[in-house]
Amino acid sequence: MMQQSVEESTVGGNMSMSSDENTVVVLGCGAVSVDFLATVAAYPRPDQKIRSTSFKVQGGGNAGNALTCISRLGLKPRLISKVANDTQGREILHELQLDGVDTSYMAVSPEGTSPFTYIIVDSQTKSRTCIHTPGFPPMEPVDLPESSLLSALNGARIVYFDGRLHETALVVAHEAVKKNIPILMDAERLREGLDDLLKLSDYVVCAAQFPQAWTEASTVPKALVCMLLRLSNIKFVIVTLGKNGCIMLERSDNGDPSTEEVDVDKLLESLEMRKNGNIYIPTCISSPVTKLRAEGLGTVCGRLYVATAENIPPSELVDTTGAGDAFVGAVIYAICANFAREKMLCFAATVAAAKCRALGARSGLPYSTDSLLSSFMQ
Repeated sequence: MMQQSVEESTVGGNMSMSSDENTVVVLGCGAVSVDFLATVAAYPRPDQKIRSTSFKVQGGGNAGNALTCISRLGLKPRLISKVANDTQGREILHELQLDGVDTSYMAVSPEGTSPFTYIIVDSQTKSRTCIHTPGFPPMEPVDLPESSLLSALNGARIVYFDGRLHETALVVAHEAVKKNIPILMDAERLREGLDDLLKLSDYVVCAAQFPQAWTEASTVPKALVCMLLRLSNIKFVIVTLGKNGCIMLERSDNGDPSTEEVDVDKLLESLEMRKNGNIYIPTCISSPVTKLRAEGLGTVCGRLYVATAENIPPSELVDTTGAGDAFVGAVIYAICANFAREKMLCFAATVAAAKCRALGARSGLPYSTDSLLSSFMQ
């Protein structure tokens, strides 16, 4: 195996958003909902009656949460989604608008019901259980007139999808490709129409189980290599691992043709050995650009990154609901700000950790002016 030169960083590069950051537009298409969050001392057994220790009603849905994060970080998000003209729908719109999300491209059905989710937060295990009820009627492409679509895409720096509303999302994605606007896909789990969106994407952020479920590869590193081989447009793919941080594989077209191939599983092991999980703040370790081999699948030229999550004291960890959405929102900001990759992963981990210190998907989302983000925003 070739000798590896490993880079380690707690922040990464020092590039920041340009002076026109308040004009950077991000278009998102996906789910919104109302979340009913009940905190309990421990998750109930069947037929057991318990009382909540705290309760909150707050906006939710992957796209709604991620775009709220993006807005608080200083960008200008626009959202394509659908609600009904009921009490919950009006509250969804109002809360998004208060947080600076442009809802003028959302469809509002005169009848029906808006989406909502019951969330049980277990104080003992720090886990959350979600029971979602989709809205009705569902969003269809006819709900987004061509004039609205073109207006929504006008000036957009990047387009984000959470995998919902796949028929409408595909219409938006094809138009974004025509306009050379990059696409970031949040691949939480296997969904109808997801493959078509992935083929058009430039960046993918995955939940822990997704890469192996989608590729049927035996390990996560092999699955990431397989994803880059199958999806020729992808610049990088990230898999989030909760408290264990994340792994990213970035494609490179600048590799040395004579470079020796490296087994991707063994490379990950070598990077993991260099991690320092005792450091309080997020850190990132990366390999050099090399040929990464996934046995039986193929080889891709790229760079592997391993990043830690913030080590949150148990007394400060409140709720993980929406942590993934916060991570995605921060990644989108970092792409727009041209952050170095190491800096991007540390930044996203910091934003996600801030969210976990409050109940609900949005209460803990930080603002760009918060002191905890000052080292990234310089």
